[in-house]
Amino acid sequence: MPINNDITFRKLTVFATFMKKENIARTAEAMGLSSVSVHRALHSLEEEIRCPLFSHKGRNLVPLPAASTLLEYATDVIETMTRGIEETRRASGFGLARLRIGTLYSLMLETVPQLIMGMKLRRPDVELDLTMGSNQALLSMLDEGMLDAILIPVTEDEIKRNQLEVLPLFEDDICLAAPASAGLNPDAPADLRDFLHQKFVSLPEGFATYVGFQEAFHIAGFEPEIIMRVNDIFSILSLVQAGVGMTLMPGRMEKVYGNDVQLLKLAAPYQMRQLIAIVFPRNREHDPNLLALAAEGRMYALGRGESKR
Repeated sequence: MPINNDITFRKLTVFATFMKKENIARTAEAMGLSSVSVHRALHSLEEEIRCPLFSHKGRNLVPLPAASTLLEYATDVIETMTRGIEETRRASGFGLARLRIGTLYSLMLETVPQLIMGMKLRRPDVELDLTMGSNQALLSMLDEGMLDAILIPVTEDEIKRNQLEVLPLFEDDICLAAPASAGLNPDAPADLRDFLHQKFVSLPEGFATYVGFQEAFHIAGFEPEIIMRVNDIFSILSLVQAGVGMTLMPGRMEKVYGNDVQLLKLAAPYQMRQLIAIVFPRNREHDPNLLALAAEGRMYALGRGESKR
């Protein structure tokens, strides 16, 4: 005989709890239900199994031998499904003692170390694995389940993707980076048209800063002469410092070579900002490790906001 679709795990759990408590009121209290809901679940289960499970003595339900038989199998089913759910979550990385985080190189200066320190206090037994790469690569690894969360600049398109949970951390301006030896006026916004004949170094396609780089020069109306593309922002800073070329990069990088590299605010037509956020799959929003990371992210964002006041 096929199993009735109305025989649910909830009803079996109510039944198993009642068999243990031997009283509807105590069962209702243990499960946070009303006595009416417990009685309805037991009566419904009895109807769907199509055989009597209880005899009535006044207002009390007395289990029949059939109820004891059902309890044996219901207990096995509930325990098996509980283990199955736990194994499924484990296979997806849910709640493991390891959290795989992807990040940009530039966020290793301050943001990631602070989040890691906070995570170690919140969940000291969790091991943190860090992977660094471009926006494109990190998003791909997140989609494929190779990472649990990533820290990247996000766009409106990524925020609108329903399968992603996005927790904003801070915004950062994109600036013109030039060697200090160029002697540019730090108080004057940089008009990119003034740098038509300059050489530039750049991140490759796939990085969020590269997208901003392309958009800014499109507005300026010319194609910059890019003499080198490098995969990490620290190497680009070294090239700028050495006078190999100029570039566009986030203002947070000023802390690296503050005396040797000038970061100038862009003139109004080219101004743009990056919204840095923690991103993780929405269907894992209840993972205790990700909940801890999100909580630490909110504390970090709050601290950044207060420091600007």
